[in-house]
Amino acid sequence: MRTAIATPVVLALLGFGPPPAVESGTTPPAAPPATTPAAPPKAPPAADVPTLSTTGDAPTDLPGLHNVVLYADGLYSGAAPDGKAGFETLAELGVRTIISVDGAVPDVEAARARGIRYVHLPIGYNGMDRQRTLEIAKAVRELPGPVYVHCHHGKHRSAGAAGAAAVALGILSPTAAVARMRISGTSPSYPGLFACVTDASVATSEELASASSAFPEVWRTSGLVRSMVEADEAFDGLKAIKRAGWTAPTDHPDLVPAAEAGRLADLMRNLVDDPQVQAKPKAFKEQLAEASLLAAALEAGLVAGDLAPDELARRFDRVSESCTTCHAAYRNPPDAHTP
Repeated sequence: MRTAIATPVVLALLGFGPPPAVESGTTPPAAPPATTPAAPPKAPPAADVPTLSTTGDAPTDLPGLHNVVLYADGLYSGAAPDGKAGFETLAELGVRTIISVDGAVPDVEAARARGIRYVHLPIGYNGMDRQRTLEIAKAVRELPGPVYVHCHHGKHRSAGAAGAAAVALGILSPTAAVARMRISGTSPSYPGLFACVTDASVATSEELASASSAFPEVWRTSGLVRSMVEADEAFDGLKAIKRAGWTAPTDHPDLVPAAEAGRLADLMRNLVDDPQVQAKPKAFKEQLAEASLLAAALEAGLVAGDLAPDELARRFDRVSESCTTCHAAYRNPPDAHTP
């Protein structure tokens, strides 16, 4: 297990003090549970919102809502709602609870305006532990349904979360849940997500009772500095993967190439919208946005699995060059040591 260390250069880059006391892997204090908003009168389903089936063999694209797959009655997986249209579609589907497993801050107000409750329980591309599975399963069981589980694209993390929760609740067998994940398009490049489902078991009443009932609308992360440190850690992992020929290094078999690239891309994408980043100079934000897009391109290449090592190296090098340019301007500017 590698330990993330907040190095002086990272802190100097951002101009912040030591990271918060919350360590990676711990559960931060949750906000008091919000009351479930009262549902407005439900309008009849729109003509362009079809009825989905648990036996459907392909994901469905709806207005503002993409890659939607029905895992079980009242349990959907898909992409993050895209603007007003996405939330309107969710309301037309009758959804009462949205569970985001993505790192980005959810649009709580847009959901609340339509009588929908948001729950934010992020997971990684390498999967999640049993406790997080129980928390998501408990939210699915106890909060008003139907429930819509989403990540960013709706193919990988939301599919793993919905599948694992369905197994924990005894709704689906691991085999049936994996079959739905394949319909969602979950890539085999993320074995940790599949393991969350294949290794899952039906939760006992005691296990579910022990899981948190906080159901936070916004998961409180450990801060900008910690996110940047984690991005550095993912970057170091990708360096080792590159040296190993874009496979898991023998001395670090836990480093799954696509998962590490996805971790880096997700961290950088979420940092672009971070309030502390938004307070930074325009050029800094533009540089970070460029690096985010380059990291996403590297992840896409690793997930597709059809790029030559030279092309993967080129994409990785472009991410590295973008970060180096940013560091030169903001980590050690010419007047950095001026009193």
